[in-house]
Amino acid sequence: MEPHEIAAILDRPASQELLARDVLRMAYVAKDGTPRNVPVSFTWNGAQIVVCTSTNAPKLRSLRHHPAVALTIDTEVHPPMILLLRGYAELDVVRGIPQEYLEMNGSYQMTPEQRVDWEAEVRSLYESMVRIVITPTWVKLIDFETTLPSAVEELVQQRAERQRV
Repeated sequence: MEPHEIAAILDRPASQELLARDVLRMAYVAKDGTPRNVPVSFTWNGAQIVVCTSTNAPKLRSLRHHPAVALTIDTEVHPPMILLLRGYAELDVVRGIPQEYLEMNGSYQMTPEQRVDWEAEVRSLYESMVRIVITPTWVKLIDFETTLPSAVEELVQQRAERQRV
């Protein structure tokens, strides 16, 4: 996909709503060649998905060998809204706690006191973290109103052709 096509889809209100959610599912190929799909907290910075994780997370070894990822952000209501993204993970080790990590965990319900305690615990636990940065190279928004899964689009087209005959 061309960057302008990706930007046009990601700029849609439904995409923006999904990119503001707390959790996505990240699929990748594990070092042993088998698939993995894990839920992770994330933030969208307007151009990239950023996931922060511990420096000893098993997914990092896999992503160093196979950086291709597929991401899904969706809703739990009917009809669902689904944002599918593909890209390549770039790993950036940072000393301390990345600001994105503090922001992505800011949407959980915490009192100000709980937030102070949580942040102190996080800072005492992690000397450094890894930012997994994914720039989308392909996206698809499925909202079941203006867009459908490709297989369903094909069936709709086939039905229309049958009805014309």
